[in-house]
This record gives sequence, structure tokens and C-alpha cells, in this order.
Amino acid sequence: MRNDAQGIPPEPPLTEVPAPRADRKGAVADVGASLVVFLVAVPLSLGIAVASGAPLIAGIIAAVVGGIVVGLVGGSAVQVSGPAAGLTIIVADLIATYGWRVTCLITLLAGLVQLALGAFRIARAALAVSPAVVHGMLAGVGVTIALAQLHVVLGGEPQSSALANIADLPAQIAHNHTPAVAVGVITIAIMFCWGRLPAIGRFRPALVPAALVAVGTATVIATMGRWEVETVALPDSLADAWNGPALPQDGQWHGVFLGVATVAMVASVESLLAAIAVDRLHSGRRVMLNRELCGQGAGNAISGALGGLPVAGVIVRSTANVRAGAHSPLSTILHGVWILVFVALFAHVVELIPMAALAALLVFIGVQMVSIAHLRDLRRHHEAGVYLVTLSGVVLLGLLEGVFLGFALAMVVSLRRLTRLTVTTEERDERVHITVHGSLTFLGVPRLAHVLRTVPAGAAVDLDLHVDFMDHAAFEAIHAWRVDHERTGGSVDIDEVHERWYERSSQRSAPATKTAPRGLARWWAPWEMRGGSEAVDPIGLLAAGAREYHSSTADRMRSLMSRLSHGQNPTALFITCADSRVVPNLITASGPGDLFTVRNVGNLVPPPDGPGDDSVGAAVEYAIAVLRVPSIVVCGHSHCGAMKALLEKTHLDPDATDTSHVRRWLTNGATSLTRAGEPVGALAGLPTAEALRRLAQANVRQQLAHLTLHPLVRERLESGELELTGMYYDLETARVHLLDTATGEFTPVQDVRDVTDPVPHPREGDLVQPVEESSGASSRPSS
Repeated sequence: MRNDAQGIPPEPPLTEVPAPRADRKGAVADVGASLVVFLVAVPLSLGIAVASGAPLIAGIIAAVVGGIVVGLVGGSAVQVSGPAAGLTIIVADLIATYGWRVTCLITLLAGLVQLALGAFRIARAALAVSPAVVHGMLAGVGVTIALAQLHVVLGGEPQSSALANIADLPAQIAHNHTPAVAVGVITIAIMFCWGRLPAIGRFRPALVPAALVAVGTATVIATMGRWEVETVALPDSLADAWNGPALPQDGQWHGVFLGVATVAMVASVESLLAAIAVDRLHSGRRVMLNRELCGQGAGNAISGALGGLPVAGVIVRSTANVRAGAHSPLSTILHGVWILVFVALFAHVVELIPMAALAALLVFIGVQMVSIAHLRDLRRHHEAGVYLVTLSGVVLLGLLEGVFLGFALAMVVSLRRLTRLTVTTEERDERVHITVHGSLTFLGVPRLAHVLRTVPAGAAVDLDLHVDFMDHAAFEAIHAWRVDHERTGGSVDIDEVHERWYERSSQRSAPATKTAPRGLARWWAPWEMRGGSEAVDPIGLLAAGAREYHSSTADRMRSLMSRLSHGQNPTALFITCADSRVVPNLITASGPGDLFTVRNVGNLVPPPDGPGDDSVGAAVEYAIAVLRVPSIVVCGHSHCGAMKALLEKTHLDPDATDTSHVRRWLTNGATSLTRAGEPVGALAGLPTAEALRRLAQANVRQQLAHLTLHPLVRERLESGELELTGMYYDLETARVHLLDTATGEFTPVQDVRDVTDPVPHPREGDLVQPVEESSGASSRPSS
């Protein structure tokens, strides 16, 4: 099990730079994606500069630096960095306190701090901050921005606090009806409605950024109507634009250092969490956290030196980048180049944008930062209170005060969970059953000791430990009671369902007899081998299995499945037989979300132009066109009933009316029988087992050939984006064989214990153990 909190695999050293993609189609897709992100970034960058009280050109500088510098140095393949709404309140407060030029110095120093943190490889430490605090902070910032900018939309000026903005809002609504209000209303209406418009022919509104349409439409209407509204004002030249860092006055250094720490912390946490979230949206290279932190640091240092806003990874622009088809950092870098070129050549177009349109854009974005989906997820994990307290604190008291309140409450919640312990006692079958749930620490020892003291002397006791942690004090209490109880003639059977806390500690102590734990030691075994009174009742077996899953596995998988509920990103389409003895996730050591599985009788793939069932073709199309899996695996097995029916030609029996569906389906395997019988009669005279083996393996080769007849499969194979793999599972030996494309033969997969070369590290992003950010061990099928 990994020892980091987020379950993220080790990163390569900072000196290792991933090789650039040489895929021409990928480069073309990156260019297209960069144009989409560029169109999103320009109005957002200007709007964030407005909300921060910084010069408008500062937002443009930050967007250019975030794209080019962070794209070149950072560790994420598709994340887009730039001025972030989450830093708006911090920057606005710094500008109001120290002025713009000192704020630039703070940005520069914060970037150097981030560079140092990345160089010392402690990026994961930033992920120790509770997501409930981070999301609550961003939601509070969004509410504060929306309240302030709503006054600008209504033609007024924002007040000094969120409460003052709320109190002054009715008067603004009642008395301001200027052209600026119309511009703001038009912008918000388009932002709200654009993504909900239906497709018109081949045109899908969702493909065009809503921010561009909203701001562009408002600008055109205001310009054509000659409305008297305040518009964007840019410097006349680059020399005028530079307004770089300056030293603070005496006595301000303490506040400056606090500002540096705040900007560095918030920008780092927001960027790293956004990078991890973006990784769930694509199947490319996983983020290298320390390198990404160094990239963010370099971006902030240069942005501050050039007079730009602080930069951070931005989830809105990153999501647009992925959805537009980005493959590599080339898209991020080019989007920065397009912004620079556009502002340099078409500054007069930017200066037509009404300020009210940018304010309205920020109102809409601020409201969106209050994510109901995040609140719903946190509620399932009993952390909604932390989210709401942080949000309220940021809005009512200020950013640092709100974050402090949220962090303190998160610590209290964690301590409460640490002390949460449930001990239940039940007597049945002349045995005392004691079940312990929770974290077993010294804080829970008094409660457990009280229950153990009520056990009658000489009783037979089953002690089930469903604990996720046991400290030494708890072990000593259980062990001492057990020794005393067995001295009086009693017996104690201890079962540990999760980690073997007691077993590991008892190996260093002198205990009484230790009963072998039942737990999950034989989780892979069939029901009949695990016994039980429900062995003859199928429904009872299913219910018993579900109970075992709930008691031993569900809690550990909740975090993983909660994330997977938002979408799937499987590594392979796995086509195999419906035979109950073949368990794909077991023989590939894969977990939830790894395999998109299709099972049918005989693992057949009908040709796309032939008659019959379309379900396999539908799965192939969905896996390639929608899920974009990089691999398709066809897995056959020994002792296959479908192959036996083909070999013995029982599927041709016209009198077998009770298996008419099977007979029609197996006609799709006739080509496999022909292939296995080449040269003619090759199967004749062979022992049945050998003939079945040859037929099953020939069937795998034939179904791979059928796959290449699908146009989508053929297209992806030719572009190098897809690979086909043949697999064969021998039931008698429980061994997996892979098809060697060079020889056309199936060769057994080498056992890890027989491999002399070092086992390679999993590639970044592979998940190994079901902890908070990981899943079950995943061994990828390969050819």
C-alpha cells in the first residue's frame, strides 16, 4: 500500500522531461484546442483583473505567462494556467493594502516559494488540506465576487464587504437602469442559455465558448447602438504596460511575507487539486505534481516580474482544453501565444469590450463556483459542515479567517472520527460475539474495556475487529484481557476484517493461541468453498455475499466509486466468454473502471456487415468513439462449451429446438472452425482436449480479424491509437497466455517471481490500492 494520502504513484526526477508526442493528428488537435481556450481565456483574464482591482493588462500578462511558461515547465499534459478567480479576493486585499507594485513583488516571491517547494519534492503536502476547505473557500470567493460585481453590472460601485454589498443591493436594483445594466443583463442571459440551446444540424452551441459569445454579443450591441458605457482601456505601448514589482515601505515586510505565504499556499493547492481533477478527464500522461508545482512557481515569478496577476491551474479553461481534444502541453503553450498576438495586433478590438460585460461574466462565474455537486459529495462523506462553515467565514469575515475556521472544524471532525467507536455484543450458539467498528485508539479503550469486563469467565468469545486503525494502547488492552480470559478456561477467536493490526502486534508479544483470521483471506473462492447455512439458497448466497461486501469492502471503496460515478475511463475493451469460471478482473488483477467488459457465449465478435446481434458492435463503437480505449482484448479459455458445440457440430442439429438462440448465435463461430481446421482435417484424430484448445485459440485469432473489419477499429489501428490483444485462459493450470503477434502462438505470461529484471514502476496515474485516491491493483493487458 502506498504511504501518501492521495494514492499518487512516485514521480520521476525533475530532470526527466517526457518525450514530446510525434503524432501529427495529436498536434493538429492541440492547435484546434488552443484556439478554443484562447477564446475562453481573453474575457476571463480581463474580468479577473477587473475584480482584483489590478490594471487590465495584468490579466493579459498573467494569461500569456500562464500559458507559455507553465505549459513549458509544468508537469500536466493538458492543464491550463492563468489568472484564477480563487485568488481574486487575496489580490484585491493586497492591492488595497500595499499597492499594485508591492503586490507584484509578493507574486514574484510566492513563485520562488513554489519553486522551492517543488524542488524539495513536497507537492503532495499541499494535498493534505481538506477538499471541503478548498471547495468551501472557492465557493466563498465566488459569492464575494458575484456580490461585488453585481453592483458594477447595475451601474454602481462595489462596497467594502459582502454584507455591505448585500445591504446596498436593493437600492442599486431600484435606481440604476442605465445602458451598462442592459449590457450586463444581456451577458448573463447568454451565459445562462447558451449551453442549453439544442443542436442545429451539425452545429452544436456547446462547441463555441459561452464567454466569447456573451461578451462578443454584448460588445457588438453596445457598439452598434452607440451606448455610452465604460469600455476596456489598455496601455498605448508595452513600455507603458510594464508596472513591475517594488519594495514595500518600512514596517510592511511582516504583512508582505504573510501575503507571500497566502498566495503560494492557495495557488499551489488550487493548481494541484485542479491538475488531479483534470487527469480524470483524459487518458494521456498523468500529472507530475512536483514538476507542476515548479511550473506554477516559474509562472508566478515571471508574471510578478512583468507586472502580471498571480497564476494558478484553472479548472474551467482546463476542462475546455480537454473537451476540445488537447493531447499535450502544446495546446496550453499556443493559447498563450494567441493571446499575446491578439492583444498586440488587435488591441483596438479589446478596447471595445464594455466593462459591464466583464463584470456580468464574473457574476456568472462566481455563482458557478458554488458547486452543488461538491456539496453533495461532501455530504455523503459527512463534511458538508466544513464546506458551509468555510464558505460563510470567507463571505462574512474574510478569506484567511474563513479558511482558518474551516480548517479548525475539519480537524475537529477528524478527531471526532478518530474517537468514534462502536462495540456491540450478542450471544448465540453458546458463544459471545463482540463486534468492534471504527478506529481503535487509546481514546476508545475505556469503552471497549467496559464491554470486555462483562464477558462471563470461561465463555467462548468471537471478537470481530472491523477497525481501520489500532494503536498500541488498544492492543495492550485486548491482549491483556485475552490472556486473562484464557487463563480462566475461556477461549477467544479474533477475526480482523481489514488490516491485521492485532496479528502484527501479537507476533512481538507472548499471547495465547491466535486463531487464523477468516476475513478476506479467500475472497476469490466460490461460495460453496466458504460454506455456510445458505449454501443451497441462491438468493441467500447473494445476500450473504452482499453483506460480506458491505462489512469488509464497501467502506474502503466508497471514495473510489464516488469518483468513478462521474464517468469512466477504462484502459481496455475486454471481450470474453460468459463462462462463470472466467473472471476478467481476477485474471488481470484489475479494479473498477479499468475494463469495459463484453461477455457472450464463445467470446464472438460478429462481422459488422453480417446478420445477427448488434450488441457487440455497439460496445465496440462506444468503447472506441466515446471512451477512446487504447486497447481491445479478446480472451478465450479452455474447456469452452461453445467451442465444444462447434467442434461436435451440435449447433447444426435442426431438432434441438430448445437451443435455437444458441444455434443461431454460434453460426458466427463457423469461420473459427474453418480457421482451426486448416489445413483441412487438421483437427481430425486429435484428442478432444487438444482439439478444443486449438479451436479456442483459433477462435481468438478469428475474432481479432473480425474486429479489424470495423471501420472505427481499422482507422484507430492505422493511426497507432489502438492495439489488439489476444488472450487465452487455461482453466486447469489457472494460467494466462498472450498471443505473440510475431509467431501467431499463445505463450504463457511470465510469473513475477520468475522475472529477473526489476519490475517497472507503474506509470504515473495507475492506481494500486483502494485508498482515498486509488483503486484495486491494476495489471494492464498488453500485447
